[in-house]
Amino acid sequence: MTTETTPGPTTGTTPVQGRTPAAPAPRDPEELRLTGTPTGNRALLSWVRDTARLTQPDEVVWCDGSQAEFDRLTALMVRSGTLIPLNPEKRPGSFLARSAPGDVARVESRTFIASRRREDAGPTNNWREPEALREELTGVFTGCMRGRTMYVVPFSMGPVGGPLSRLGVQITDSPYVVASMRTTTRTGSQALAAITPGTPFVPAVHSVGFPLVDAIGRSRADVPWPCNDLKYVAHFPETREIFSFGSGYGGNALLGKKCFALRIASAMAREEGWLAEHMLLVKVTSPQQRVFHLAAAFPSACGKTNLAMLRPTLPGWRVETIGDDIAWMHPGADGRLRAINPEAGFFGVAPGTGWSTNPVAMEMLREDVIFTNVALTDDGDVWWEGMTDEPPAHLTDWRGEDWTPGCGRPAAHPNARFTVSAKRCPSIAAEFDDPDGVPVDAILFGGRRASGVPLVTEALDWSQGVFTGATVSSERTAAAEGAVGELRHDPFAMLPFVGYHMGDYFAHWLSMRERVPAQGLPRVYSVNWFRRGEDGRFLWPGFGENSRVLEWICRRLEGSAGARFTPLGNVPADGALNVEGLDLPAQDLAELFAVDPQAWLAEADHLEEYFARFGARLPGEITGHLDLLRYRLSAGRAL
Repeated sequence: MTTETTPGPTTGTTPVQGRTPAAPAPRDPEELRLTGTPTGNRALLSWVRDTARLTQPDEVVWCDGSQAEFDRLTALMVRSGTLIPLNPEKRPGSFLARSAPGDVARVESRTFIASRRREDAGPTNNWREPEALREELTGVFTGCMRGRTMYVVPFSMGPVGGPLSRLGVQITDSPYVVASMRTTTRTGSQALAAITPGTPFVPAVHSVGFPLVDAIGRSRADVPWPCNDLKYVAHFPETREIFSFGSGYGGNALLGKKCFALRIASAMAREEGWLAEHMLLVKVTSPQQRVFHLAAAFPSACGKTNLAMLRPTLPGWRVETIGDDIAWMHPGADGRLRAINPEAGFFGVAPGTGWSTNPVAMEMLREDVIFTNVALTDDGDVWWEGMTDEPPAHLTDWRGEDWTPGCGRPAAHPNARFTVSAKRCPSIAAEFDDPDGVPVDAILFGGRRASGVPLVTEALDWSQGVFTGATVSSERTAAAEGAVGELRHDPFAMLPFVGYHMGDYFAHWLSMRERVPAQGLPRVYSVNWFRRGEDGRFLWPGFGENSRVLEWICRRLEGSAGARFTPLGNVPADGALNVEGLDLPAQDLAELFAVDPQAWLAEADHLEEYFARFGARLPGEITGHLDLLRYRLSAGRAL
């Protein structure tokens, strides 16, 4: 598989609602069946017509989201070599895709926020001037779908018609994207019917950037994974538009996910008074049948999916999955902050997911899955690092090459993925489809920290909880990412996903006190499963045993668990954390909650340097908490 770059002209305008592009149409859009379509929304029809004029596809197809349509698309991709059918006895209804080697992950360096003012994008985003970027995009999108089909994919983030849901339409020339969007969002006729005349929707245009016919009519053969060396993932937050070019992979191409549900939705949420967050969402039920709903934000490699599908080791406790990646939280009429998972499926990382670490996920992946960049077994199944303790004796790796243990390279790409419907998850909660969402009792923030950060800490109030989210960081675990042990700041686990200035984002979180009564705001906790002893071993067993931390949090919410104060917040009182049955030495337990004043004073200095990048837009309340932390540490109140 190869990637090719197909340059286009660099003049004109990119199509948006109400704007006509300058690029000429090779065929009258009437011939592309743009009239008589199943929508009465003139803005939608005009936008589709304008995009067809610009991109010049051979055909336009309005997707209905049906099983028959999915079956046609997967059969088409099997014929083209994009998908490999897996053994129907081992993995029924499932397929393997292998991407081009240069198209394997999000392209953060080519992800842009095109706000009208540079300062509104802030220091954590790549800003581009909107009109200049539109001109560039028109250049690459002109004729980019020649020889291909343009698919129109209406979709809803959240249950169709729900009060917390939002609508979008993605145009794409990738059947892989259409099939994946059907799994990860609620696509098709029902979503299209909800876009009635005057109904707002988020327009999203995507192309792999590999036309099969050039401007003078010369044809070229297609490839199994078409893409382009030149890539754009562009967001226009004020006009709620998304454009993606050159990639067919993941968040670059499934525009309902990070692009809509986080970057654009975060801007919408700020304006409308709610929160669009990179958070899992779970329902926890105690042995007494008391129900709690927890949201949690974790940077990558911090156990997010494992917590979303936790199988508790504590008898009588049950954890059910509502979402594994994104939560939208709105002030409810009941005075609570209520949340939905706007997605309909999971697009998860395969490596590291195994029977010993996440058996719920492994059961979920038994059938009806599209795998991308994992290895293929000799009997037509899939494998990846961490799936089993011992690898097979022979595999075909993610590049399509022979692989054996000890050959010196991974069998699956480290960012290999699975796409599967949430309905396949054995721990899915009934509330998953509740259009009104669930009341959020607690929000957890986590990071990967070998020292300093306790196993669990309770913020004293909402304000300190926002400070906790703003200070989320993880230690780098591989030299390729930077110096091992170096802190990577990832506030709220949203560093790549906030569609505006991060300082304003902190202020928006603080402002939720004005929208939700104090008694309706969730409590906020920090967790750290990854603390190590001086000998380098993990002090906490993690995985299913993390249910013990959830138990303490839930008992705190109902007022039945004790706590003691530290300069960072409350931690479990002696004997309050249930460690019965664990072979956990008393010294390790004490170290899990130790707070070193000197180390934290040094971290406070580091945080001050980090926060300085947000300038005058950093809320004074955040600085105030930093000063208060220093005071508590210097006063010698660490216990």
